[in-house]
Amino acid sequence: MIAVTGANGLLGSFIIRKLVELREPFVALKRENSDISLLQDIAHAITWRNADVTDEVSLLEALEDVTHVIHAAAVVSFNPRKANMLMDINMLGTRHVVNACLVKSVKRLVHISSVAALGRQKEQRTIDEKNKWVANSVNSQYAESKYFAELEVFRGQEEGLSTVIINPSIILAPANWNNSSAKLFKYVWDEKPFYTDGYMNYVDVRDVADIACRMLHQPVEGERFIANAGNISFKNFFTDLAQQFQKKAPGIKLNSSTLKIIARLENIRTWFTRSEPLITRETARIAGTEFLYDNQKIKKLLSFEFQPIDRSIDWCCQYYREKMSVKK
Repeated sequence: MIAVTGANGLLGSFIIRKLVELREPFVALKRENSDISLLQDIAHAITWRNADVTDEVSLLEALEDVTHVIHAAAVVSFNPRKANMLMDINMLGTRHVVNACLVKSVKRLVHISSVAALGRQKEQRTIDEKNKWVANSVNSQYAESKYFAELEVFRGQEEGLSTVIINPSIILAPANWNNSSAKLFKYVWDEKPFYTDGYMNYVDVRDVADIACRMLHQPVEGERFIANAGNISFKNFFTDLAQQFQKKAPGIKLNSSTLKIIARLENIRTWFTRSEPLITRETARIAGTEFLYDNQKIKKLLSFEFQPIDRSIDWCCQYYREKMSVKK
C-alpha cells in the first residue's frame, strides 16, 4: 500500500492520477477540511486519510498498513513573512514523515525535494546531484528549508529507512495561476511589459509524477535524482506563451540594478499585503545568469525522456485559454 502526502496539492494530485493509471493500491493523505477539487473527477478511485505533516500522531495513524510513501507535501514560497512556515512544513514536516516511516517499518520513502536544495554558487554553469551545499546569499529561505528537509531524509536512511530523493526544477503545470510557477502564465496573459535576461530550468509535472512512481520500486537508495527537462530564457519562454495566448509579449528588459530596487519594494509590499512577491532578492541576484541542472543521472537509470518544452507549453496554455474562455 502506497501513501502520498500532500495528495490534494498540484504535484500530489498528478502523482495520484499516475497511481490510478498504474492500478497501484494507495491512500491519499491530506489535512482535514482541505480542498480536494483537483481530484474531483476521479473521486471514486481515491481513499482519503486525514494527516498533517506537522502532527506526528496523525501521520502514524494515516500510515497504518502502508509499505511505501511518496512525500509530496510542501510549501513553496519566497515571502519573507513565511520563513517560519517553510521550516515547520518543509523541514519539521519531513522529520515527522521520516520518523513515522521508521516506526511503521515502511519499506520505501520517495521524497520530493527541489533543485533549490542542491544549493548554487556564483559562476556555476552546471549543477548535478553531487553539488555541495554552501550557505550564501544566492540560496533562498525556501532552498534552506528543502536542504534541511533532505538532511532528515538522509538521517532516516542511516537509521534503516530505504529512501530516494527527487529534485525537480520549476514545475510547469495547468494550475491556479495565482500560485507558484503558474504565475508566469498569468504574467503573460495580463500583458506585463518587463522581462530579464535570466534563464529558468523547467520540468513537466507529468514527468515528475511518473518519476516519483517509478522510483518506488527501483533498486537504488540513499541517492538524489534531478528531474529537469532543460532550460530556457525568460524572454523566449514569455514570447512562446504570448504567441499561444495571442497577447503582446514583454518587451522591456530590466537590468540587475533595477531588479534589486524592485525586490526591495516588493519586500515592503508583501509585509503589508501578505501576498507573494513577484521579484525577490534571490531572483534579482541571479538575473542575467544561465545555468543548467544536469538530468543525466535519472535519464540513465530509467531510460527516461522528458517532455519537450513546446509540448508542456501547449498543454498548459490550452488549459488557461479554455479556463478564460469559460469566464467570458
